[in-house]
Amino acid sequence: MSEKTGAPRRRRSDALRSAESVLEAAIQTLGERPDASLEYVAAAAGVSRQTLYAHFPTRDVLIQAAVARITTEVAAAIDAARLDEDSATAALQRFLDLCWHIMQRYPMLLHLPPADPAEDHDAHAPILGPLDQLIRRGQATGEFDRHCAPEWLLTAVMVLGHAAGSEVSSGRMTAEVAIASFQYSARKLITVHSVRQPDR
Repeated sequence: MSEKTGAPRRRRSDALRSAESVLEAAIQTLGERPDASLEYVAAAAGVSRQTLYAHFPTRDVLIQAAVARITTEVAAAIDAARLDEDSATAALQRFLDLCWHIMQRYPMLLHLPPADPAEDHDAHAPILGPLDQLIRRGQATGEFDRHCAPEWLLTAVMVLGHAAGSEVSSGRMTAEVAIASFQYSARKLITVHSVRQPDR
């Protein structure tokens, strides 16, 4: 390999490493300090402000890239959870347990700014797709509530997740309480429960 060919490749490799360093620092820093400035993130990543802005020109771009990175990891974890195996109820619990671990590992997810609903849905498609299939399977087997359309249940789970984040961001709930409440509410929303007749 000639020196002329090697130099551009090294620069590209260095650029990729610096972008990865910024993303890792952003995920960690914004989880601890949701209002952290881009300058603070750059310092945490060990790069200059100019380097950060070269990769992520705005805060929104950086947050979107960080969420995309986390979403890729979550999608792989969901695939490994094999939601198409065992009962739908057991698979749902695995999904909710996974949500618990992800939110604990990446607290920045609980501090995300409001997003456009359509864009939000598209961004979470790798996660929502398997959950949609699971909900439909559970409804077909009678384990999940059939009174609501699967699309409605899916949207409701998304709203519950955003509500948990809002409660944490506002300081009204701790992350642990919000995540536990999300889990409980999602399970109650989706699964079938016997209806107790009123006392006569």
